[in-house]
Amino acid sequence: MAKATKKQALGRGLSALLKDPANDIKSVEDKNADKVVGNIVELELAAIEVNPFQPRTSFNEETLRELASSIKELGVIQPITVRKIAFNKYQLVSGERRFRASKLIGLETIPAYIRIANDQESLEMALVENIQRQDLDPIEIALSYQRLIEEIQITQEALSERVGKNRSTVTNYLRLLKLDPIIQTGMRDGFISMGHGRALINIEDTSQQLDIYEKVVSQSLSVRDTEALVRNFKNPETKSAAAVKELPHFARKGTGELSTLLDTNVSIKASEKGKGHIVVPFKNEADFQRILNLIKSEK
Repeated sequence: MAKATKKQALGRGLSALLKDPANDIKSVEDKNADKVVGNIVELELAAIEVNPFQPRTSFNEETLRELASSIKELGVIQPITVRKIAFNKYQLVSGERRFRASKLIGLETIPAYIRIANDQESLEMALVENIQRQDLDPIEIALSYQRLIEEIQITQEALSERVGKNRSTVTNYLRLLKLDPIIQTGMRDGFISMGHGRALINIEDTSQQLDIYEKVVSQSLSVRDTEALVRNFKNPETKSAAAVKELPHFARKGTGELSTLLDTNVSIKASEKGKGHIVVPFKNEADFQRILNLIKSEK
């Protein structure tokens, strides 16, 4: 979760900037406006009001509690969008369910994109430029596509032209946002690829998605193996020739033990004869050193 931590730290810094009366940003022409447009900012929930013209007036309490539970465990994966209406005062543009669910569990701040006066063109430029970066994960790209569609109000066809991608590519990214939030987080942390996500999206029930996702991660399944697993799940009577093999008992048991010991999602691949390899993921240099120290201490 190193990426999320970095973004949240940046968001808190921008939040402090926005609460400084000497740096009140009202337009894209103002000083430091470029630091706000297109970036995620941690805003106090108390500084945000709902849009009185929001067409949606009723919210399902059960699904709101489910979302609140997800946010409590994983945080707000998709930032809300607000419009700056006065100094340190904002109005919701989109994300009211995330806003309400966050208040429900007592959060004080929420990640947000801030819209300011005459920033339409700047916002579009910032988003398109952001999408062209090489270090974005598939979910970050999907969220940027969604923002362009919702806030710039363009079609997928027009969006594909703006970003220089085929429409099918844009559609495939957007479909990833239908995955369970836990799976989206796994993709952002590099435990699975976009190919894995595209296979899992064919399972409509999110609890069943999660069951398969856990197998994919624990057994380090390839995209092809995952596709076979999904096919067999949807058509249990038709066994695929590429059916996924179960790990030997010692490897299944060892996966959990190693994951607990190293506090990371260790994966193991092993043949029936017992030959295989172990993959230990790390988030950054500091996390690598932490894992290395743990291994050394077990000697």
